[in-house]
Amino acid sequence: MSRRSATVTASILTVLALGTATACSGGSHSSSQSVGSSGGVPTVKLMVGGIDKQIYLPYQLAQDLGFYKKYGVNVVLSTEQDGGVGAEEAMASGQVDMAGAWYNHTIEFQAKGKAVEDVVQLSGAPGEREMCTKKSGVTSGADFKGKTLGVTDLGSGTDTLTQFLGAKKGVKTGEFHRIGVGAGSTAIAALQNGKVDCVMTTQPTVAAIQKKGVGTSAIDLATTEGATAAMGGAYPAASVLARTDWVNQNKATVQKVVDALVATMHWINTHSAADIANKLPASFVSNQLVTKADYITALNEDKGQFLPDGLMPSGGPKTVLATEQLVGNVKSSVDLGKTFTNDFAVQANKTEGFKTTTTPAGPNG
Repeated sequence: MSRRSATVTASILTVLALGTATACSGGSHSSSQSVGSSGGVPTVKLMVGGIDKQIYLPYQLAQDLGFYKKYGVNVVLSTEQDGGVGAEEAMASGQVDMAGAWYNHTIEFQAKGKAVEDVVQLSGAPGEREMCTKKSGVTSGADFKGKTLGVTDLGSGTDTLTQFLGAKKGVKTGEFHRIGVGAGSTAIAALQNGKVDCVMTTQPTVAAIQKKGVGTSAIDLATTEGATAAMGGAYPAASVLARTDWVNQNKATVQKVVDALVATMHWINTHSAADIANKLPASFVSNQLVTKADYITALNEDKGQFLPDGLMPSGGPKTVLATEQLVGNVKSSVDLGKTFTNDFAVQANKTEGFKTTTTPAGPNG
């Protein structure tokens, strides 16, 4: 979700179920390679931009539910490390086959001349909330003028969204101050110490901020409904990205991965937050900042970000492109039809007889 991510380090992965945004800093495109196999079962390497982060829970949940195995693929999951290469850059350079990252990277890659596509869409919202101190007086982007706003890192997805929220209300980027505060304990400390008026972050960091009484949710980008209200449309975020040439060479394997994740999304849609938390690793849902009860409450609150069928929502790509253009990340023309495909998700739903509820985006977004 960002160019220079600040995800949790391995040493604190079991302590903070907080994660951060995925990175997006330049990188060379290596030649595409086919997947490996183990005992005749294809093996796929998938790096997630903060695997313990609540907005990215489907990737690990699919593993814990045994769905990758059920659908005939061995998925080796990994997570970004602090200071390391971002998930989408690791994918683009061939270090891993797939990335669990935000859809917007496909647009940014295309603008840089790289062909990357989204093969299954897991969420219709960023999963973020603008958490502000009471004295900040911030209730919308219109109140950003003169404020100091915390983002994961300058150039990150949270940075882009922060600038967009201001611009949409007529407040230019130069009229407020942005600083990188990371996520988890560092983001909380920034609010506590008065270093920032607001910070954009996700669950369960949001729950920890609320529990400590240092901030409240001023802008909801955590649910599809909230994102639509604040941004003018659904903002597809968490997805699975892969190089287009790799997808074309490994369509059968891609279908297996998408089958597993679509099944997971339907499972999420038909189970409670407690059921979901019970399937995830204990370190993801209970740590020094949040209890398991906090995690479940937070997931209950923001569970609406997850799409039940893996389809790209209608209008979503256009909303994301408008965001990228408004803040100046993308200045060239973009063919949205090459940034995503619903083909694999449509087939996955058809194969299992799942009922779809998302109105899918057409070739132009």
